[in-house]
Amino acid sequence: MKEMTLSTLIAVFQEMMGLWFWVLIAASLIGLVAVVVVAFGERRIDLARFIGSEFIGFLGSIFAIWLALFVTKSSLTDIGGPIDWVTMVVIFVLGWFGGFVFGYVALGLIAMARRKTTA
Repeated sequence: MKEMTLSTLIAVFQEMMGLWFWVLIAASLIGLVAVVVVAFGERRIDLARFIGSEFIGFLGSIFAIWLALFVTKSSLTDIGGPIDWVTMVVIFVLGWFGGFVFGYVALGLIAMARRKTTA
């Protein structure tokens, strides 16, 4: 492989993760739309929800590590070299961010629904 193109990356990730790759892409797009809906609906950042979402983000990072091990049919004992550890840290951070966004959006949508029912 002399050049790294978008189509090459898609093919590699498709080969590595199979159907899960497209599930993660769809979840990312749905999450992006949901963030836009909550951001425009509230027009502010709620700090209490922000802090609560950090905890949900931590749960998301644990889920991301589990999902990576499940999809690759590996275990923690298979982690050997430095690149394996770097990959796990990247998966942990991306899982935390995904969980954080999911938590903030979910809590925001719940708050928006409560405001509509009480108003």
